[in-house]
Amino acid sequence: MGVVGTVENGQLVESTTASSLASSSSSTSSSSTLDKDAFLQLLVAQMKYQDPLEPTSNTEYISQYATFSELEQMQNMSATLELSRASTLVGQTVLMQITSSSGTTTTVQGNVDYVVYENSKAYLSINGELYSMDDLHTVADSAYLEAYKLAASFINSYNDLPELSSLTLDDREAVEELEEIYENMTEYQQSFIADDYVEGLEEYVSKMNDIVDAAIADGTLNEDGTSAE
Repeated sequence: MGVVGTVENGQLVESTTASSLASSSSSTSSSSTLDKDAFLQLLVAQMKYQDPLEPTSNTEYISQYATFSELEQMQNMSATLELSRASTLVGQTVLMQITSSSGTTTTVQGNVDYVVYENSKAYLSINGELYSMDDLHTVADSAYLEAYKLAASFINSYNDLPELSSLTLDDREAVEELEEIYENMTEYQQSFIADDYVEGLEEYVSKMNDIVDAAIADGTLNEDGTSAE
């Protein structure tokens, strides 16, 4: 499956590139993450410039360090869980939703080829580009993929039909096949078809029934609907 983008002002909005994602993540991580060395430097500075008349107790320093260590362990655990979750997505079809700085949402669908772990963040490689795990919207299972393919096939066949006003007896087979495809779908699969298409199909079927009835009346078709020739 390929990349699917949103349409804005009649044009397809391109997805975010891997390089820009990595760059953004790197700058964000470096500016917002406090590691152990940085914490110790701050602790030393606090001790150096504390008020000698009201010095901070050793117990308070130990408490601060213990709190930071606990927070660091939680962050490491969270990062490990994210990487583990991302790794299970390799080979699966996913749906990503990326929101740009302007507020435009771009949808990307494809198979996860591999996972990149950088600056405590997991990135999924899809169609040659990297996307943050934060943008993961849906993990598609086999039922979803089958329903998606059936819906796409249905819509393509529907769009191949002539205008309703131009429908003739020659289009009977195409209309009946489309009706059969929809009726053989499960309720879940039918939910992938927009209401406009379902209503349109009903109009085509109704119009074709009228055409068949007229053909039977004028002798073009037999009573059972077969050709009279």
